Amino acid sequence: MRRIRKLLGPLAAATAGGGPTSCNAPSARGFLTIGGTTYIDPHGSYPLDHRLDGSATLIVNDTDHYITVVTERDCSAPPRPAARHTVVPGDAPGRDLVLAPGERAETWRGDSVRVG
Repeated sequence: MRRIRKLLGPLAAATAGGGPTSCNAPSARGFLTIGGTTYIDPHGSYPLDHRLDGSATLIVNDTDHYITVVTERDCSAPPRPAARHTVVPGDAPGRDLVLAPGERAETWRGDSVRVG
């Protein structure tokens, strides 16, 4: 029993945190800033929390990889108030937001940020 706990311990700790999800993509070098949170050498997907006051969320890509703002377009459930997508001038609703290394942008839409 002790051996099973030892083997499954890191897996349980990684999934219980609610933090970024990982994928098999190599990690990026540098910093990814989403709102007020900065990730060092990011990889995988990171949550994109929208502010209650309706202001845009700043995303800064100081890594060596492209990043994509992932938007769930086909949702069967009604959107949550904090996650509703607001169309503003200059924010094309049908296009994904992709940031090259060194770019920054503000967005009112999206559910997560994917590195790579």
